[in-house]
Amino acid sequence: MPIEQAWPGLLPEALEKHHQTVSVINGSVSGDTTGNALARLPALLKQHKPSYVLIELGANDGLRGFSPDIPKQNLIKIIDLIIQSGGKPILMQIRIPPNYGQRYSRLFSAIYPNISDKKRIPLIPFFLEQVIIRPEWMKEDGLHPKAEAQPWIAETVARQISPLLK
Repeated sequence: MPIEQAWPGLLPEALEKHHQTVSVINGSVSGDTTGNALARLPALLKQHKPSYVLIELGANDGLRGFSPDIPKQNLIKIIDLIIQSGGKPILMQIRIPPNYGQRYSRLFSAIYPNISDKKRIPLIPFFLEQVIIRPEWMKEDGLHPKAEAQPWIAETVARQISPLLK
């Protein structure tokens, strides 16, 4: 979908409703793993010098069955780079579909609160569970939200992060 229709593109307007005026730089690349993002991050931090960085990464690591230690270590490195650059990281919980098995899903989901506690950074809830239950909002792959879901996602994320933007 066009970037203007995706929730990161809608986020500034959603944040305005919460009395926050921000510029949003969407540094994501569809299909990226935490390793891909880690490799690209130093240049993005240098170019944009963000005050805050919302980290919504790891789903592709999980969908590829990577050991949970891989995204965990990459996310810690990402957070460290953001802090070293003067930015404030905000981590988003990621979950993977249950068909990966209860043990793997539990280990994977635990990465995020563990990192949040260890690094003392905010953790915001996973939003996709509320989208998945509305089939009209999901693409046929069962993983990606359609354009119709994007305004709701932007508002949900705005509601979660607006108190953190001070």
